[in-house]
Amino acid sequence: MGGEWGQSDICPESAQEWTIQVGQDHLDMDLGAITKYSALHAKPNGLILQYGTAGFRTKAEHLDHVMFRMGLLAVLRSKQTKSTIGVMVTASHNPEEDNGVKLVDPLGEMLAPSWEEHATCLANAEEQDMQRVLIDISEKEAVNLQQDAFVVIGRDTRPSSEKLSQSVIDGVTVVGGQFHDYGLLTTPQLHYMVYCRNTGGRYGKATVEGYYQKLSKAFVELTKQASCSGDEYRSLKVDCANGIGALKLKEMEHYFSQGLSVQLFNDGSKGKLNHLCGADFVKSHQKPPQGMEIKSNERCCSFDGDADRIVYYYHDADGHFHLIDGDKIATLISSFLKELLVEIGESLNIGVVQTAYANGSSTRYLEEVMKVPVYCTKTGVKHLHHKAQEFDIGVYFEANGHGTALFSTAVEMKIKQSAEQLEDKKRKAAKMLENIIDLFNQAAGDAISDMLVIEAILALKGLTVQQWDALYTDLPNRQLKVQVADRRVISTTNAERQAVTPPGLQEAINDLVKKYKLSRAFVRPSGTEDVVRVYAEADSQESADHLAHEVSLAVFQLAGGIGERPQPGF
Repeated sequence: MGGEWGQSDICPESAQEWTIQVGQDHLDMDLGAITKYSALHAKPNGLILQYGTAGFRTKAEHLDHVMFRMGLLAVLRSKQTKSTIGVMVTASHNPEEDNGVKLVDPLGEMLAPSWEEHATCLANAEEQDMQRVLIDISEKEAVNLQQDAFVVIGRDTRPSSEKLSQSVIDGVTVVGGQFHDYGLLTTPQLHYMVYCRNTGGRYGKATVEGYYQKLSKAFVELTKQASCSGDEYRSLKVDCANGIGALKLKEMEHYFSQGLSVQLFNDGSKGKLNHLCGADFVKSHQKPPQGMEIKSNERCCSFDGDADRIVYYYHDADGHFHLIDGDKIATLISSFLKELLVEIGESLNIGVVQTAYANGSSTRYLEEVMKVPVYCTKTGVKHLHHKAQEFDIGVYFEANGHGTALFSTAVEMKIKQSAEQLEDKKRKAAKMLENIIDLFNQAAGDAISDMLVIEAILALKGLTVQQWDALYTDLPNRQLKVQVADRRVISTTNAERQAVTPPGLQEAINDLVKKYKLSRAFVRPSGTEDVVRVYAEADSQESADHLAHEVSLAVFQLAGGIGERPQPGF
């Protein structure tokens, strides 16, 4: 599809136009055409899928019907919100043979929870129930079907993505929605496009070109102010996970090349998407990706498959691997923002949002050294994003490298004024902050945007990757999984840091934690499988390992563990 405006050309004139009386409303949906086209995107028997934090994800061959139906749902959501809605075809860091889809709400945020339920209902409906489910959603959400609808679509580089995005388009057009197919995009770029379109261009121009120009202009302006012109700070090795990030970074590179030279690895020319590379691989295996030679103290980073996560790393002089994850990225960013605010003389409320998985050292450093308040939410980007919106400036990152910073409209206006009105040093700091605001993708975590923010801050502060890493030392930690008959026996409170049920489990954890220095531990049910996840940290790796094992045993005994008892040793 050549990225152009589309209008329905697949509804035959002769198709029966059905008008359903619902209360006082006349809801026009060409149910005949929907039924006819739905049969061309038939649902495999017995397949049940759940719309989770990341939308739907499964093997690509099972997704055709889901894509068609998400096209239908996007049109209903667009009519209901009177806004442009996004549909992204991607399975992020999953293997190449998987695919997935997620909807993007008007301000570039994730789909509202009540609509996640509609998505699950619609995806799982049997063919003969489709009409009823669509009418139900329209009634429940008071959708005015006379309202125009507009949907934008993007996809990643998976072999299955082009055909699947065509199925989305079929769904959009059969109910008379208009669309714009952006073709290949990173996930955060689609979030950006939706945000731009729904703010009348106030946030930026809703084109790939507009995205490149906005970010690069801010980056180049910032790096011009860096005093160190030493070339050693200026080159970066980027592992693109053999995904869409490589294509987009190649297109964008010449816009910012005066501020940074990037060397791309795993650029998709030969390797498989996410295979032995990418942010998820590097974070979970604690080692560099395949296909990248690293000299000591060279700065390197990895994107994930759809370029919405980033982690940094390097080898020290002894050849040891050092990972710099989302916690340390959040620390670098929030410390820098705090310093600029102090310089300008603005006392805005800045907050850092973490989950229970954030390393205790990062929390301590932020609160005690930087005097930045830290808040903890449940695991999952939408919880972090939502909490970050409560501050003048909210910074959030998950340890896996997904995150961004959010700035309230009032703050953006205030900083713009300061950049025009203040004198000398204060003005310079305000100008920097203004550019940093433009450099963030406030719609979603964005590896390209985050990379440029980090590079600009390191250049402005004259920091090497080792100095950044040395801000604080992570406490040794260990994560384990315990198989249980039913994960629902575990319920938690206090942002998942305390177990409420089963009775006695939290007391057992408290007693175990007392045995070790600088220690903490928590357990939470997995969102996807019947396992309980255990996290423990302490002053030494040995202590963290012991604590994790002892907590696993407590879970096994008190929460209905199945299979073999957890064994010590890793």
